[in-house]
Amino acid sequence: MKFRVQRDVLAEAVAWAARSLPARPPVPVLAGLMLDAREGAGLVLSSFDYEVSARVEIAADITDPGVALVSGRLLADISRSLPDRPVEIATDGAKVVVTCGSSRFTLLTLPVEDYPSLPEMPGASGSLRGDAFAVAVAQVATAAGRDDTLPVLTGVRLEIEGEKITMAATDRYRLAVRDLAWTPEQTGLSAVALVPARTLSETAKSLSGADKVTVALASSTGTSGEGLVGFEGAGRRTTSRLLDGEFPKYRSLLPAESASVATVETAALVESVRRVALVAERNTPIRLGFSAGELTLEAGSGDEAQASESLDASLDGDDISIAFNPGYLLDGLGALDATYAELRFTAATRPAVIAGKESGDATADDTYRYLLMPVRLSG
Repeated sequence: MKFRVQRDVLAEAVAWAARSLPARPPVPVLAGLMLDAREGAGLVLSSFDYEVSARVEIAADITDPGVALVSGRLLADISRSLPDRPVEIATDGAKVVVTCGSSRFTLLTLPVEDYPSLPEMPGASGSLRGDAFAVAVAQVATAAGRDDTLPVLTGVRLEIEGEKITMAATDRYRLAVRDLAWTPEQTGLSAVALVPARTLSETAKSLSGADKVTVALASSTGTSGEGLVGFEGAGRRTTSRLLDGEFPKYRSLLPAESASVATVETAALVESVRRVALVAERNTPIRLGFSAGELTLEAGSGDEAQASESLDASLDGDDISIAFNPGYLLDGLGALDATYAELRFTAATRPAVIAGKESGDATADDTYRYLLMPVRLSG
């Protein structure tokens, strides 16, 4: 095998394909990155750890076709550090030689015959723009759990119904739901999948520049058992095994009506929460008091450091005082991507719903909703 490729093209492709390689692989070959130089075609780089696969094809000047398996993380480190000159990669017996200008690296190869075959991409279910996909996933994945002992809560639930996808994630303390339009491959399509949030986030971010991202589900039976989901765009392809288990029935958590609705400028609220939360110890809540025309934020009490700040806010309904984990509150506000935040309350002990709106008197955009559990204050 021998080929020449541009340094930036190689570095980006290797970094993308190697991003999901396990830090401690159960077998050595799973730390490998497959290089497949094809005559008359391009260079295909791929990785697979039995859960997530990644495949990317790039342009390369191929002299001798062939395949080689090398350490993915080592090749990524080397590619990133090379000078800005063309890179030549060639096999030399049981080694791979990387040459770039006066730089030369020799890597040991791993046994190609022991490497597992990549799973086939499922049939296409539909498509959407890469930038819209990336924004939607980022808004929802922030609420996914990070406790691997509760794997169901580490996923993002995808619900496909006709020309709409609904994404939902929860860690039991907050819930994020996002609706977005897409183009299904067939009419009347209905499917459900539970995708690991970390994999989905990394994939969506890497495909944000694609004009079209194809989403493919191995099964559209409505179950999330041992199926696969695939994403493809801009020459990149990822598959992931779906999570198994019963996702919480989240729709019943979203209140049908509110006793109070407040509107606050998003950027101003974010900055105030950050400042006031400086005195909040770990897991200590920040208190929000809403009254006509004003929002008061407070943190700390008694002999502790204290902070308070007031903001302009409109309130429709009863005055309310409620407390939240400041980090969770900032996650929701940061995901809004709207000039104003609308906060809906039913009671100080019940979850609040946050949505975005473009002006103070506009109707809130309910395509994204962030539900946040309040923190009960002692006394």
